[in-house]
Amino acid sequence: MYTQFNEQFAAATRQFADAAAQINRLAVENTEALFGLQLAAIQDRANATFAFIGEAAEVRDAEALKTVWPKGVQVARDNVERGVAVSQEVMGRTTKANEQIAEIAKGQLESAAKSAQASAEQVGQAVNEKAQSFAQQAAKASKAK
Repeated sequence: MYTQFNEQFAAATRQFADAAAQINRLAVENTEALFGLQLAAIQDRANATFAFIGEAAEVRDAEALKTVWPKGVQVARDNVERGVAVSQEVMGRTTKANEQIAEIAKGQLESAAKSAQASAEQVGQAVNEKAQSFAQQAAKASKAK
C-alpha cells in the first residue's frame, strides 16, 4: 500500500517538476524576447533622437530652425509610433506565452484528474471485492450454523 502511494507521489512530483521546467523555459524565453525587442526599440529611438540633436546643434539662425523644427516633430512622432508598436508586440508575445503556460497547466490538471479517477476506481473496486468476500464469508458462516 505504501509502495503504491510512494510511486504515485513520485510520479506526480516528477510530472509537476517537468511542467514547472517547461513553464520556466517559456517564461525565460519570453522575457529574453521582450527584453530584446525593447532594447532594440530604445536603441532605434536613441539613434534617431541623437541624430536630430546633432542637426539641431548646428542651427545658427531662425531660418535653419524653421527647417529643423519639422524634423524634430517627425522624430518625436516616429519615437511614439515605435513605442506603441513595441508595446503591442510585447502584449502579443506575452499573451501567446501565457496561453502556452495555460495549456501546460490544463494538461497537468487533466492528467491529475485522470490519475485520481483511476485511483478512486481501483479503491472502489478493491472495496467492492472485499465487501463481496466478506458477504460470502458471512453467508458461509450463517449456513454452517
